[in-house]
Amino acid sequence: MKFTLRHLEYFIAAGETGSITLASEHANISQPSISTAIAHLEQEFGVQLFVRHHAQGLSLTIAGKSLLREAKQLIKQAEGLYSVASEMDQPRGTLSVGALVTLAPMVMPELSHSFMQAYPGTNIRQSERDQEALLEGLRRVELDVAVTYDLQISNDINFMPLVPLPPYALFGESDLLHNRDSVTLSELSGRSMILLDLPISRDYFLAMFMKEGVDPKVTWRSSNQEVVRTMVANGYGYALFNARPRANVALDGKRLYRVPLAGQHEPAVIGLATLRQLTRSRLLKVFEEHCRGLILEGEIPGMDLRT
Repeated sequence: MKFTLRHLEYFIAAGETGSITLASEHANISQPSISTAIAHLEQEFGVQLFVRHHAQGLSLTIAGKSLLREAKQLIKQAEGLYSVASEMDQPRGTLSVGALVTLAPMVMPELSHSFMQAYPGTNIRQSERDQEALLEGLRRVELDVAVTYDLQISNDINFMPLVPLPPYALFGESDLLHNRDSVTLSELSGRSMILLDLPISRDYFLAMFMKEGVDPKVTWRSSNQEVVRTMVANGYGYALFNARPRANVALDGKRLYRVPLAGQHEPAVIGLATLRQLTRSRLLKVFEEHCRGLILEGEIPGMDLRT
């Protein structure tokens, strides 16, 4: 089964309202997430669920009406599990969760909120750090778990992979490469690069050039991703990233453009890092399963995974 209850909930919202916009408001989620869920279900089941009317909303097909009935019944049954679960011993306590600074603004709000809603007796104590500080926090047992990338994970750290994110180049509107279908590292070598200057993360990006025998022209550096994005938007140069914010604008409102990198490049994989020798509590295990159900390939909280 390659769909989730969340996909069905978004489909039900669209089916009952007859509108992506109204479904988005009803489910309190972005319109692209509703559209992605519908497209995913149509591909998974091999049927068309809606007829799209320009400026007039959606109409369910015959197959869509049948699936809507079954989906509502399935959601009702799933909700009944909470009654069963309430009779069991619910996980309780505080979980110390670290998050990579570049991922935290996108992933953590929905992840933390949805977890504490699902398990009212729990609390998440969150901190944002660079990769080096996250790994050190796990070793010092300051953190129970870290939401991060699989970068320089040593043997004392256990890493549960979730979703790979390939690197891409980021350009401002004034850059002639901003509307390309793809770009090579060789094409970027002589251009001004704004480096996301975070421990381990910078090594990941610079190693990509080294592997291809290309020297990047790093003319600006910042450890703050929003500073890097805003400098790119203002024409200072290009940057490389993996995370894909839904907002394709910098903080000053200027437009940004993502362009895939041509060639074979190692993706950075989002996952959960824990100290290997630390006994995993029931609370941690429940959190891991929650993350598995929320951080999915093709759908990550706060991100737009389209090119």
